[in-house]
Amino acid sequence: MSSDTQTQAPAELTVDVGPVAHGGHCVARHEGRVVFVRHGIPGEKVRVRLTESGPDAKFWRGDVVEVLEASPDRVPHFWDLADSARSWSHRHPPVGGAELGHISLPRQRTLKAEVLAEQLRRLAGVDVPVTVEAVGEPGDAAAGLAWRTRAGFAMTPAGKLGMHAHRSDTVLPVREMPLAVDAINAFRLWDIDLQGIERVEVAAPANGSRPLVLLYPAAGTRAKRLSAVLAQLPDDVSVASVDPVKGEILRLRGRTYVQETAAGHDYRVTGDGFWQIHRDAPDTLVGAVTGFLHDGGFLDAGSVVADLYAGAGLFTAPLAAAVGVTGSVLSVEGSPGTSRDARKNLHDAPQVEIVQGRVERVLREKARRFDAILLDPPRAGAGKAVVNQLAGAGPRAVAYVSCDPASFARDLGYFQQAGWDLLGLRAFDLYPHTHHMETVALLTPRA
Repeated sequence: MSSDTQTQAPAELTVDVGPVAHGGHCVARHEGRVVFVRHGIPGEKVRVRLTESGPDAKFWRGDVVEVLEASPDRVPHFWDLADSARSWSHRHPPVGGAELGHISLPRQRTLKAEVLAEQLRRLAGVDVPVTVEAVGEPGDAAAGLAWRTRAGFAMTPAGKLGMHAHRSDTVLPVREMPLAVDAINAFRLWDIDLQGIERVEVAAPANGSRPLVLLYPAAGTRAKRLSAVLAQLPDDVSVASVDPVKGEILRLRGRTYVQETAAGHDYRVTGDGFWQIHRDAPDTLVGAVTGFLHDGGFLDAGSVVADLYAGAGLFTAPLAAAVGVTGSVLSVEGSPGTSRDARKNLHDAPQVEIVQGRVERVLREKARRFDAILLDPPRAGAGKAVVNQLAGAGPRAVAYVSCDPASFARDLGYFQQAGWDLLGLRAFDLYPHTHHMETVALLTPRA
């Protein structure tokens, strides 16, 4: 947020909130101009504080500061710091990361389903019914809280734990993170003097194994300052720091990784390595993927499978167990550190070949006939070149795991152009109170 935005009284509008759109906002109009409104619900009449505007802007953005006509699905926000109206009444924006916390969970899921369905129609020309499934125990899923096993925090200028406001450099001090598991909140990082640290990331595995606090010190931070931070953290927590110049992870106490468990397999995940953040996400996604492939007859003993963008091997391990020693799994990951984790995690599975590198290059070099390919790309998706390469490789099926409905729908369109069809689709609410969701799809060549 610029200093001009902070010092000038911003414009406010009264609008009728229209349909939900991808990205955590709804669409409204003011005198013909599109306004992307956060913290509203379709059908409401609200007063909006503009956060991005201007006569030459193609569209404006704004936060709800007062609800004039409320939706029956509006509920009290569970987190004051993320409550838009309350935050702006205290003259600061809300923190990001809980932009749907004012909406009942059932309505959150129907809105996410609408977003996914709209992206599929618009970008892939596919019109299918979509349901977003709740994840977790019944009591947990009803509240949608305490699911994050990983959390990242910024620092205030005073060296206190904070979070960014949406699309802003403003960092607001925090004293709780209701979406994080209890183990993360129990560290009480907000009570610690974190001067000299630019960012903190915390991992508290769902299996209860030793947590890790990863510190990102500013350039020039002295070892004495790191020692002072270390002394304030519990003794049973591993602590590491990231060298601000080399990017290396340095052990300060305990381990530089955490030990995770999913679908009966154990995984080592380095401090900055990727792992699904919802405590039930790994088992949920593995079950959906293997279910699609098993039921379709694409995953059996002796099958030849590829796991692309494989990370630390979340899917590789259960795929290896399914194909057995008579089958094979090609596991491809671009990150060197994460690929090293995968090698450690799969060291006793001779049917697995782990290759670190770009997916496009590895597929060219390791050309073979696959029974199934698992595709779990980053948020940007796989892209047209990779999709065409996969289609050309001639697998019997592709299981696609996506965290972004727009890039998934775009890639699905590319698959269709290459002669493939959508055979199965499941969507999961793995990020309650946010606009994010996870999708698992089964694609097969057109007969």
